[in-house]
Amino acid sequence: MNIFISADIEGVSGIVHGEHTARDGKEHDYARMLMTEEVNACIMGALEAGAERIVVNDSHGTMRNIYHEKLHMQAELILGSPKKLAMMEGISSDFDAAIFIGYHTKMGSDGILNHTFNGRVVKSIEINGTELGEFGLNALVAGYFKVPVLFVSGCDLVAIEAEKCVPNIHHAEVKKTINRTTALNVHPMVARELIKEGTQKAMKNHEDITPFTMEPPFIVRMEFLNTGLADAVEILPIVKREGPLTISFVMNDMLDCYRMIRSAIMMAGSVS
Repeated sequence: MNIFISADIEGVSGIVHGEHTARDGKEHDYARMLMTEEVNACIMGALEAGAERIVVNDSHGTMRNIYHEKLHMQAELILGSPKKLAMMEGISSDFDAAIFIGYHTKMGSDGILNHTFNGRVVKSIEINGTELGEFGLNALVAGYFKVPVLFVSGCDLVAIEAEKCVPNIHHAEVKKTINRTTALNVHPMVARELIKEGTQKAMKNHEDITPFTMEPPFIVRMEFLNTGLADAVEILPIVKREGPLTISFVMNDMLDCYRMIRSAIMMAGSVS
């Protein structure tokens, strides 16, 4: 099997605050190490389950977080930004499965460090009436290529969110959310073992999981945190203003839809 791994940081055990996740945070380098080792645990589990090729996409912030030299030598690593497919850069029909490591819940949920792509910009994103966070939106990109998402790691609440999109998904709960910046964390070594074993189990039972897809046309509604952000995105000719905070657009191709969502967030972010 060829495995694609999208790795975020907020769902890593021990990560609870902006000082962990921000590039200039005092504890960011420590958080990068924790992230790298959870990805390594996933890679080892995948290799032991028979993976032949593993590609990791660094999917947090600047997308330059994973310590390349410390990453398992049998994995390839996509670093840097911007990327056309952002957190899903590199995914294709050549992969048999996708795995999401260190993921978090959508903006406005109860999950640790919850947000959707940009916590200073986005209030919510809906496609065809279903509100989705990063898990759901990224799983749709995998589904476009007929690739199922087998496994996700993060807090207890991200597993619940993921199951709404992929009912049989396997998961590793490496921390329990107490509030947005507080969590009960398992020891890093325990987290890595949970991820390794969970990855192995997910790959051995991969036939039980189907790709997450929706039928076109894709009607997208994005709600922003203030009107100025919606003003910026409304400049795009494809966009319709639905209300003070809300814009909408319609697309027939999921990749175009995803790229439009990401572009709108970048536009809004430029004035946030």
